[in-house]
Amino acid sequence: MSEVAERIEELKGEFEFLDDWEDRYRYIIDIGKDLAPLLPAQKNDETKVRGCTSQVWLIMEKDAANGNLVFHGESDSTLVQGLVGVLIRIYSNAKASDIAAIPPEKALAELQLFDALSPSRANGLKSMAKKITEFAIANS
Repeated sequence: MSEVAERIEELKGEFEFLDDWEDRYRYIIDIGKDLAPLLPAQKNDETKVRGCTSQVWLIMEKDAANGNLVFHGESDSTLVQGLVGVLIRIYSNAKASDIAAIPPEKALAELQLFDALSPSRANGLKSMAKKITEFAIANS
């Protein structure tokens, strides 16, 4: 099992311990609170994720030592910040091939996140997932 698959399973297990989506939302928000803020210069048109109602920035660095992709992100919405955190928790420090093998949209569907969000938030999450996929394709 790849690290990405293990991380998805870990999150699924954590979500199962939570009684309902209100508790899961709070947990997702807490995940977002652990993200380091981006520098002001990192929040620009190149890093902005299009298709999100909230402001979202997502950047990728390639680890020179192992070639893994490392993600950083931020949002001006606490829930969306948490969703960014979920994606980063799953995909940061992963190989591009592992990301391609389990694309973000598939992982988020397994976590049932699209079903639990409003249509506009779900579209924004799909835009973030697409951006991570694009990074993986460009770096494979």
